[in-house]
Amino acid sequence: MNQKTLNEMAKDKTHIHKRMHDINTFQAHENEVYLRGRDENGDDFTICFDSYEFVDWINKEQIEYIIKQLIKYIKKL
Repeated sequence: MNQKTLNEMAKDKTHIHKRMHDINTFQAHENEVYLRGRDENGDDFTICFDSYEFVDWINKEQIEYIIKQLIKYIKKL
């Protein structure tokens, strides 16, 4: 399967690309995980994940990778 780059996805009108600019609420209820905040335009925005899929996908390795990438970004500032 051909994976699209983020730039290609942003141009694709069938793909929704949003930036959660300000995360202000986290909730886990039954089999759902919610992140709430404001999008790139300052509008309220909520995304809901299946809890099992979220835990299965976001594991220790992904968190470590995110931290590593953030440290690289901060060092460039």
